[in-house]
Amino acid sequence: MDLNLIRLCTAFEGTKQIASGYLWQVASQVRSNSYVFNLEPVLIFDDLTGQVIDLDLRGPVAAEAPSRTEPALPEEPTRKSGRPKLGVVAREVTLLPRHWDWLATQPGGASVALRKLVEEARRANQDKDRLRLAREAAYRFMSAMAGNEPGFEEATRALFGGDQERFAELVEPWPTDVRSYAKKLAARAFECPAAEQMPRTKPRCQLDDLLAKCDASQPQSPEDREWVDAPSVGHELP
Repeated sequence: MDLNLIRLCTAFEGTKQIASGYLWQVASQVRSNSYVFNLEPVLIFDDLTGQVIDLDLRGPVAAEAPSRTEPALPEEPTRKSGRPKLGVVAREVTLLPRHWDWLATQPGGASVALRKLVEEARRANQDKDRLRLAREAAYRFMSAMAGNEPGFEEATRALFGGDQERFAELVEPWPTDVRSYAKKLAARAFECPAAEQMPRTKPRCQLDDLLAKCDASQPQSPEDREWVDAPSVGHELP
């Protein structure tokens, strides 16, 4: 079975959601309803990553469900003496000389030390990574489907700033299906435990709004009076 066919995804024709489910189901529905021949573009998004899935809907591969039969398991090879293989993959890593010097002193060698460091970083940053991936997924979809919608940039700031109420307010004018799917993807980011620990974005204020909140009838403090009466030093605004 091709595991890509059982990914959860959602298809849009223009700004209208037309299908949702496993990839093979969505592709089959889009193909059978001849959406590929419509004037509006058809895009299929991965529900996990928000990426557009490049799929050729003209062929027969999308028309049938993947086989549910389990493949025969290969015979277990005869175990040999020595250390078991860990399934490691060789890649090139560039480090500073002091890093290599430190790795050379670690028990088990550089490879073992690097694997331990990576595993520790994965555990320590698990929540932050989940938050980052959720935000990136929502942003990918928003960029593809709502880049020209009003409030897109402000909604993006609210997404990465963790301001769910502001985000919901800004996406409200968007097409219904686009808005619903964007909020669905963004909800994973807003509900992530790491989001509560991230700094919030400061509200953007206009000068007129700040002046409207001022009460000119209140007496000035000595510090304010001293600042007002101070002589000019040049380059003041009129």
